[in-house]
Amino acid sequence: MDTTSHLSSEEKLVAQLRAQDQKAITLLYRNYSAALYGVILRIVKQEEVAEDVLQESFVKIWSAFSTYDEQKGRLFTWMLNIARNLAIDKIRSKQYRVSSRTQPMENTVTRHLESSEGIRPDHIGVQEMTEQLNPDQKVIIDLMYFNGFTQSEVAEELNIPLGTVKTRARMALKFLSKLIK
Repeated sequence: MDTTSHLSSEEKLVAQLRAQDQKAITLLYRNYSAALYGVILRIVKQEEVAEDVLQESFVKIWSAFSTYDEQKGRLFTWMLNIARNLAIDKIRSKQYRVSSRTQPMENTVTRHLESSEGIRPDHIGVQEMTEQLNPDQKVIIDLMYFNGFTQSEVAEELNIPLGTVKTRARMALKFLSKLIK
């Protein structure tokens, strides 16, 4: 009797990966790459960057597989966290921010049109409301909420103290919350 017949396909795949079976990484890629790519692309919003992050994700998954613990969660969830974290790291990197600011106008327009297909209710009208903020507050809110910068990154980008960023952000949010009510 085959003792592996009762194992799920995910359990078999995990066992093959633990044994560093080269065929397992191909199977892993075939089964999960499309889903991971979709998540990465939603974060980085550029196909070439998403492809690079996907490749980087599979390299990390393969090299760090010994840290995977099936008791803590499913294989896909673990892989998704790796891919998501790498994508977030990519968009927060200075190199990515500089290249996304200097990309040709047609890429910006195309990206805007692609992203506007899926209307996000949490952004409807909010960006227009930020026009009523004073310029110092508006630039901080734009960087933080529409470009994904952290407060520390905003401070570095604008070359102002972190405390100033926090104060301006707090005041801006207070003002915006009154507009929303």
